[in-house]
Amino acid sequence: MVEMTERTGCVVIGGGPAGMVTGLLLARAGVEVTVLEKHADFLRDFRGDTVHPSTLTLLDELGLGEKFHALPHSELTAAGFPEEDGTLMKLADFTRLKVPHPYIAMVPQWDFLDLLAESARKEPTFVQRMETECTGLVREHGRVAGITYRTSAGETGEIRADLVIAADGRWSLARREAGLVPREYDCPFDVWWFRLSRGEGEEGGMLLPKMRDRRFAVPLPRPDFYQVAYLAPKGEDLRKQGIEAFRDNVTQICPEFTDRVHELETMDDVKFLDVRLNLLRKWHVEGLLCLGDAAHAMSPIGGVGINLAVQDAVAAATLLAEPLRRGRPSAADLAKVRSRRLAPTLMVQGLQRLMHRTVVRGVMNGKRNGPPAPMIKAFARFPRLSYFPARLLGLGLRPEHAPAFARRPMEPVQR
Repeated sequence: MVEMTERTGCVVIGGGPAGMVTGLLLARAGVEVTVLEKHADFLRDFRGDTVHPSTLTLLDELGLGEKFHALPHSELTAAGFPEEDGTLMKLADFTRLKVPHPYIAMVPQWDFLDLLAESARKEPTFVQRMETECTGLVREHGRVAGITYRTSAGETGEIRADLVIAADGRWSLARREAGLVPREYDCPFDVWWFRLSRGEGEEGGMLLPKMRDRRFAVPLPRPDFYQVAYLAPKGEDLRKQGIEAFRDNVTQICPEFTDRVHELETMDDVKFLDVRLNLLRKWHVEGLLCLGDAAHAMSPIGGVGINLAVQDAVAAATLLAEPLRRGRPSAADLAKVRSRRLAPTLMVQGLQRLMHRTVVRGVMNGKRNGPPAPMIKAFARFPRLSYFPARLLGLGLRPEHAPAFARRPMEPVQR
């Protein structure tokens, strides 16, 4: 039984990057907005931790750049592949980008989300509801008119709203309730995430996947540890093989971790990600709009999922703030968000699908231990080619900038 009914202008389901940026920007526009997050905090390991140049510029525009850069983080200036002779092929060189921050910042996502939430709570029209889970959609006269919820304490209620934004991830309940079904693209692998200690003085700064004997791993250097993605063929359950077999696989592909792989005590120290790559044909129904992974789940290739979700959020706030101030956005208003963000999404997903076919699948089938020879030769002969993947991954086809109503002077860091 519903015990309480509330009213707001916009309710956002999900306190991830898309949800928090949407909430912050709409609140700065004076729109009443409530963001629901089913957990008590943002402390969850192995969520996306890559913040790309486009998002770093956005944070500057929002006045949050200095506070962000005060967070513990590491910086990646390039991504590439080690070749058989020990040389490095730079696939994406972010230093070629003419932007204030030509690198990827590696920062725990909970720190990033806490920063956004802290800023949003300063706005009088912003409400953040933690430990509150969306349980369904409220419909009225053929349109979505709000959501029902349940708190961790068992309290239930509903929130009526002029707009519901589904930013609740790749398994979105709101998307399913609205009858929106994404088109799934082939993805040849799943990811098993873990962390290992990083010794003082060990090199960082470049993302270097390791490929050998049907194995594929990506060590991401963090300030004091490595966050490692071990790619395994889709559907292969590595838990059944046990921790000893997993350690052996890790050391064979990353022998530099032989002295620390014992830090993985059981398979409970390894987190599984069911990789999906999909896209909604239509991102909205009347009264509801999907953003981020709810609209287009991304492969972890390039680590660009957070940044596409953030750009979706900026576009949505830019296009919908004024309609929300007037009342209910129309279906045509909602459709404009997809129209604006579709091409950038397709371009990045196209690059990811190309990498799946030409690199990942070849390694996992045992055909090669790296990119195809023609790709290596092309990038070796024309190093400037590394600008184009950097541009697509780092900025996107259409970088989104903070609208005027959301811009603020730079907030100083409290010492």
